[in-house]
Amino acid sequence: MAAESYPDDLRYHREHDWARIDGDEATFGITWFAQDALGELVHFEAPEDGATVNKDQGYAEVESVKAVSDVIAPLSGEILEVNSAIADAPETVNADPYGEGWLLRVRLTDPSEVDSLLDAEAYRQFLADQG
Repeated sequence: MAAESYPDDLRYHREHDWARIDGDEATFGITWFAQDALGELVHFEAPEDGATVNKDQGYAEVESVKAVSDVIAPLSGEILEVNSAIADAPETVNADPYGEGWLLRVRLTDPSEVDSLLDAEAYRQFLADQG
């Protein structure tokens, strides 16, 4: 399992999802906190390429040895690519949540939504306040 971390180059949603912004595209995944709380992931129910995701709405499910959880979209967009390797090896998310464990790539439909996400420092403070 990966060591706890919250990279400074990402933006974070309060539902424990992250977004790596690259122009009008973004890569999504779940945070170290989320994968740690879930435990070992055993299944990833992915959306279809080309589908639309909406900020603050569920777009996929992850199943762990403990529970099934919705994955919440940190931003809105059209799915460009789903990380198909996660369907075959969902535990990759536990081992590398910010690298090989990414979930999908989207073309943003409203780039201004990025402003509503937390930076790494604010997300760490949010976690501390929850504890």
